[in-house]
Amino acid sequence: MTAMPTDSHELVTSHMPLVGYIVREIAVRLPRHVDLGDLHSAGLLGLVQAATAFDESRGVPFKRYASTRIRGAIVDELRSRSWSSRSVRQAGRQRDEAVEALSAMLGRTPTPAEVAEHLGITVAELDGIQDDLHRTTVLSLDAAPSPESLEAALPHDEPTPEAELLKNEQVRYLRAAVAELPERLRVVVDMYYLQGRPMADIAEVLDVTESRVSQMRAQALELVRDGMNASLEPDQVAASDRPGGCVDRRRTAYFAAVAQAASLRQIPPQGGAARVVASA
Repeated sequence: MTAMPTDSHELVTSHMPLVGYIVREIAVRLPRHVDLGDLHSAGLLGLVQAATAFDESRGVPFKRYASTRIRGAIVDELRSRSWSSRSVRQAGRQRDEAVEALSAMLGRTPTPAEVAEHLGITVAELDGIQDDLHRTTVLSLDAAPSPESLEAALPHDEPTPEAELLKNEQVRYLRAAVAELPERLRVVVDMYYLQGRPMADIAEVLDVTESRVSQMRAQALELVRDGMNASLEPDQVAASDRPGGCVDRRRTAYFAAVAQAASLRQIPPQGGAARVVASA
């Protein structure tokens, strides 16, 4: 992975709070089971992408530009989960049509039991449709604040030396975690986040389907997150289902490589730990 220029590194470290703010802003419209750590990892990579591609001559403030790229990276991560599938949308339309037809027939809003009976399903299945539809709202960002209101809402206090140290530590581990990814996963991260290439291009380069590229991107984000947390927040790393197995050994070797690579960048980590996974 190409080394990040000094100016880009400074942009990343100084705007890390922006990632947490956007994750928290989006999280209020997410189901509770959504892993905010994955979104935070995607947002961090979006910030790195923004810092690498930023062109000051265009006259757009970096905070505004970065917020767009961070939000886009998070939305892409949500879309990769396929929560808004065609079958869910179709079921939602059928439910709405049933409610409309029963309302006209009964002269009142039908009960869930009546809607379920009309559709030939159980009330539990009807509730499941509602849950699936709720998940699709994570892709509706129409209510998101404007860049101006986002900028106004962010704190403008200068970071303390300790906060600056923790941010630098986070960036160091983020860069190491990406650099130590398996080659094909690293190619996906580099092409998608740093080069801004579409899924179709990446699929062609790797000779796989776009669906497979999406899976690889999600796998890379999970590895990056756990690779950072293995050193910074070990309690945030889920225990292996099969300790000592092949997958567990590969993950352990990756975590060790990330820790070693990060320790060789700039200064070794000192006191405390930077929290990588945003808390719900």
